Amino acid sequence: MSTLITIFGGSGFLGRQVARIMAQQGCRVRIAVRRPNEALFVRTYGAVGQVSPIFCNVRDDASVLAAMSESDAVVNCVDVKLPAGNNTFDAVHDKAAGRIARLSRQAGVPAFVHVSTVGADPESDSHYAAAKGRGEIAVREARPDAVILRPTVMFGMGDTFYNRLGTMARNLPVMLVPGLGTKVQPVYVEDVARAVSAGLQGKVPAGVYELGGPDVMTMRQVVDQVLAVTGHRRLVIGLPRWLAGIIGGALDFGSTVTGKLFKNKILTRDQVRLQTRDNVARDGNNAPPLPTEHIAPAAFAEMVDDKDARLAVTGGFEPFGITPVASDSILPEYLWPYRDSGQYAEIKASAKNLRSDS
Repeated sequence: MSTLITIFGGSGFLGRQVARIMAQQGCRVRIAVRRPNEALFVRTYGAVGQVSPIFCNVRDDASVLAAMSESDAVVNCVDVKLPAGNNTFDAVHDKAAGRIARLSRQAGVPAFVHVSTVGADPESDSHYAAAKGRGEIAVREARPDAVILRPTVMFGMGDTFYNRLGTMARNLPVMLVPGLGTKVQPVYVEDVARAVSAGLQGKVPAGVYELGGPDVMTMRQVVDQVLAVTGHRRLVIGLPRWLAGIIGGALDFGSTVTGKLFKNKILTRDQVRLQTRDNVARDGNNAPPLPTEHIAPAAFAEMVDDKDARLAVTGGFEPFGITPVASDSILPEYLWPYRDSGQYAEIKASAKNLRSDS
């Protein structure tokens, strides 16, 4: 019987790429999500019955345990950018991450991959990054043999990074961007998915891997990329952190006083903290490595009391044998809708250069 992979959050931006890759490799794939009816598209990634979405509530032990039943490997790709209802950062990134890891060990699942984020730190002033950091500790306490991936901001078809800037470039005469001097290292989502696949197959030792693309840029350079691809000329103004914080705070307050009738999807204070901090990957050369051998959970629990050990990084893409793809080569494939003439923009530009022979 073929290998069974359970992907928590398998219909999301990264999870769907992991599902597609694992299906192409002949695995059976189980997609554990809150709304399986909205994830039916994943069935097309494989043969009939090869990829199946199922219901799972990551806040419930019985639901999580049922989702990973008889699995040969588990990957946690669950991620929320904005908390909603019971799905808070703490509930999803901390408690649920620990629950999935703990129950995977209880169920005897051989391989476990956890997807975190660059900047994960339990002591961060960002609620998102702090919850991610606590989740990593919970995962490593339960699964010292886990492969933990910390990608930088990911790009690709359907991303919320370049597409959001593309929307601004198309619709606004002036682009207000927090932290224009902030450094980012965008990484292609398919490269991260391939790293997940390698981790599930045991091709790399346990540890923490920070995954970034080949180019480190400022946000100003990223905006210039978008403007070049979409063909727009816009005034770009950088918002200082203090001003962006005031705007985010006002929008958060508006959401609170309206009882969440107005959902702040524009800019939150927590997003300001993240967007004005460098998003760049480290590698194993500038951080102490984690042990790669399987060690007892009790011993590991003692080790994680040390902050340096908690945040240690084993390596980047090199151990996976992956050469990351640059964003310049991918952006034209999916940012064309933000051009004035969409997919016909290049044809129209070329037509203007034609000369009549008459």
